[in-house]
Amino acid sequence: MNAKPWRERVREEDELVEQLQLLVSESAKRRAIALLDGVDELGTVADVARELGKSWTAIDKAIKKNRPEGRTTE
Repeated sequence: MNAKPWRERVREEDELVEQLQLLVSESAKRRAIALLDGVDELGTVADVARELGKSWTAIDKAIKKNRPEGRTTE
């Protein structure tokens, strides 16, 4: 049997979920920057997608959703 009350366990898990969501968000932004660097190097989103074996739309959405301010794919 758990020694901690259920309310405390739920609170701890909520805090963990919040921390993980922040880590995922930060990672997605860094990934978008890396993808944009790939576009700068290779020339197009399609070229980056081909290089990574992913669909063009997946790469484009990842960039658009998480693009840092001031960076574009144009």
